[in-house]
Amino acid sequence: MASRVPIWFLVVCLFASSLIGLRAEESESKESETKEFVLTLDHSNFSDIVSKQDFIVVEFYAPWCGHCKKLAPEYEKAASILSSHDPPIVLAKVDANEDVNRELASQFDVKGFPTIKILRNGGKSSQDYNGPRETEGIVEYLKKQSGPASVEIKTAEDASNLIVDNKIVVVGVFPKLSGEEYEKYTALSEKLRSDYDFGHTTDAKLLPRGESSVTGPLVRLFKPFDELVVDFKDFDIDALEKFVEEKSVPIVTVFDNDRSNHPFVIKFFNNQNAKAMLFLNFSGEGAEALRSKYHEAAEKFRAEGISFLVGDLDASQGAFQYFGLKEDQVPLLVIQTTDGQKYLKPNLEADHIESWVKEFKEGKVQPYKKSEPIPEQNNEPVKVVVADTLQEIVFDSGKNVLLEFYAPWCGHCKNLAPILDEVAVSYEKDPDVVIAKLDATANDIPSDPFEVKGYPTLYFKTASGKILSYDEDRTKEDIIAFIEKNRDKTDEDEKQESGKDEL
Repeated sequence: MASRVPIWFLVVCLFASSLIGLRAEESESKESETKEFVLTLDHSNFSDIVSKQDFIVVEFYAPWCGHCKKLAPEYEKAASILSSHDPPIVLAKVDANEDVNRELASQFDVKGFPTIKILRNGGKSSQDYNGPRETEGIVEYLKKQSGPASVEIKTAEDASNLIVDNKIVVVGVFPKLSGEEYEKYTALSEKLRSDYDFGHTTDAKLLPRGESSVTGPLVRLFKPFDELVVDFKDFDIDALEKFVEEKSVPIVTVFDNDRSNHPFVIKFFNNQNAKAMLFLNFSGEGAEALRSKYHEAAEKFRAEGISFLVGDLDASQGAFQYFGLKEDQVPLLVIQTTDGQKYLKPNLEADHIESWVKEFKEGKVQPYKKSEPIPEQNNEPVKVVVADTLQEIVFDSGKNVLLEFYAPWCGHCKNLAPILDEVAVSYEKDPDVVIAKLDATANDIPSDPFEVKGYPTLYFKTASGKILSYDEDRTKEDIIAFIEKNRDKTDEDEKQESGKDEL
């Protein structure tokens, strides 16, 4: 069965690609016959090679993926440099688009390309690679990842090298580097080493901030926002992890062109809370007043399951495209809930922020629905559905409807289009069957009953309202066979079949 382009890929392209720094310079000249330092793995040699490595990095890619193509030369240069590291650090790749490698990709939960995994202890431990995507950044990140999870701070210079102004750093302070608390801290640093920098010391006087007379055991978190240092003394692993995760998120996350803010934006979008996003012109009149009042609202409501972000208009164009917003709505507050519903307050005034968030919490704000305009004519064999006509054409039609969710840029969708046209032509004289399509990048769709994780996704709604996911081959014959097998029969259909039986 043909593969799908995952939806998260679209979001990354429109909003988050600037966050993770996907960039690569084209080679000025084609190198001839150079050694390839990136190992090529597949289903036949993966286990054998990985099992022999204490530390190996594996990229799962697809040949057609633009971001994979951009990453390739940077990844190869990094592999070349890291081959001389002591000990050498091995970089490898797997073509996850190949059918024979699909099981491997599934094993490592590959849902989009490129996905990079750090494998330790012969592949027994797997972590996501969360570092840069250019050569220098890859090299530095992997050197750090291949070393100890937590580095010992023995001097003030060690501390200043580790604890820098624009990063979150976790430091354990212990009377001695042994014991239950120290072991639990070491376990935490191993678990979270891909996301944070860890250190440990027996002398708090070496640290740049915080009470210097403590002997521990305690965990001190340094961060570049809000309160700059926070101590924690509960060494339960789950409590420690919760402390680090919660305290490493700003009260209000800032999204602008400052790349040092981007890791916090990624954390904002990865959390499970409802997400409040205020978009405004940071240099515009009244911006400071808006940001101040917004921060006050964030302090009040962040304990109620809402995370807060403020985005500069210039840096947020991808978000505007993704959410279907307009610049003349700025200052604009958007809240997106965990079920995908969106609530908008355009042309916001500073003094109305807290009251509007309160109204949202009380259920007094109606959700916003992004929809393309309803087509003036809809005469093609495949009918066009938009968010504002989904109920009418699909749910209330009383017909059997095959509905495709697609993206205009999706290659698989383009390949499917002429096939759906042929299927639709086959049913032109059947009033009880509708073949339809909806641009899922330009229209909001309900998460219930539709689960759209990639493009194209097809669903079949029977005349009686039963919803079925279509996961068969995408040929004209297979689609028609599926429709005929699952469609509801009309009275006329049953009469015709009854007549055939009597004959």
